[in-house]
Amino acid sequence: MTCDGFIEGINFDAKGRMWMVAVVSGRIMRVENGHCVTVASGPGTPNGAKFAADGRLFVANRTKGIQTLDPATGKVTDLFYRSDIGAFKGLNDLVFDPRGGYYFTDPVGSDALAKTGHVYYVAPDKGSTPQVFAGGIAYPNGVAVSPDGQNVYVSEFGENRVLMIPSRDSKDPFGIAYVFARLQGGIGPDGLIVDATGNVYVAHYGAGEIAIFDDHGFSYGAIPLPRDAGLGSTNMAFQDGYLYVTESLKNTVWRVAVKTRGLPRAPERRP
Repeated sequence: MTCDGFIEGINFDAKGRMWMVAVVSGRIMRVENGHCVTVASGPGTPNGAKFAADGRLFVANRTKGIQTLDPATGKVTDLFYRSDIGAFKGLNDLVFDPRGGYYFTDPVGSDALAKTGHVYYVAPDKGSTPQVFAGGIAYPNGVAVSPDGQNVYVSEFGENRVLMIPSRDSKDPFGIAYVFARLQGGIGPDGLIVDATGNVYVAHYGAGEIAIFDDHGFSYGAIPLPRDAGLGSTNMAFQDGYLYVTESLKNTVWRVAVKTRGLPRAPERRP
């Protein structure tokens, strides 16, 4: 299946329908009969996206901030606008934790020479606002949470590695942030996803592959995309026995059969 606009943010809603965002064209799309149908578009630059338990699609918008989409109406709401917080430079991706809070990455302006990227956290409680969770990162890209909610994985795109950071809920008194996995070749890790047993899947941008690690950071190897697929693997999602992968240079979606499954949807956030 092919779309356009540098596709990312692949997700499946409760009805099993595929959703994606197009970074360049600013569209939020649903896949119908193998075609990408625009549900909402611009202004802004949607990058990462995740469905919440209440059915809303949360979007990390590079130029706008955190937004939500009502899939039924297509209405987009600015939840945390970029200028409201003041510190946002340009968001990339987000993930919910088991309590319904969420982490999101803010990488724009950082790289291997300027390690100024941040990760934020929004608690599930009413009235919660983004709080800095981690900083000093060379382009924090994808973000994922372990099944028990104790660990947060962050793609440090500018260093071609994945970091592990104790979560806000970590109960490990000796827990520290460390390099969880190092990648070879390509440019850097983009999207991250964790399966039900804790294995970490890494969309390795510039390498055209999905690198897989166990929960201790030991490599299982990699799943390469087909030779002519392109090297721009960006995001992933589990659905019905398959791992779906977006390749953003040719704007195609690929899938591979897997025996594992993804994590359950996070509980509903408090109003």
